[in-house]
Amino acid sequence: MPQTRRHIRIKVMQILYAQSMNGDPIEMVMKDLLSDVEDKENKQFAEDLIHYILDNLKTIEEIVDKKVENWEAERMAYLDKVILKIGVAELLNFPEIPPKVTINEAIEIAKDFSSKSSGKFVNGVLDAILEDLKKEDKLNKTGRGLLNLEKKGGGKK
Repeated sequence: MPQTRRHIRIKVMQILYAQSMNGDPIEMVMKDLLSDVEDKENKQFAEDLIHYILDNLKTIEEIVDKKVENWEAERMAYLDKVILKIGVAELLNFPEIPPKVTINEAIEIAKDFSSKSSGKFVNGVLDAILEDLKKEDKLNKTGRGLLNLEKKGGGKK
């Protein structure tokens, strides 16, 4: 059965979570958890997403932290943070993926793997981040990535 992008995003979440918990080198964790991904394009997507997150971790965490600063660290599930990092990375660096797809995928993964309220939480945070990226003209979308991308607020029209 072919693996969907959602399966790949779940694998990325598992890889980032496992690596942060056990401290193993990321390449080792990726090799182990991506071993059953046969489609080269899906494997490349996973690797690109992971490397982008790790290479830009400080920036991604700052973007997320700005939106969750009123949340106590112990109230926010660690898995939610991982899912938010994946969502922000897709919004910033994957121009062909529509923001609506990124956010919907993050919501569904949060509902399936995190707490009962995680879907709503992830939705609210990523929506707010998306609006900021639009206003700051930092949303670089092309082709399919432009689908359903209406500009709200102070963004360019």
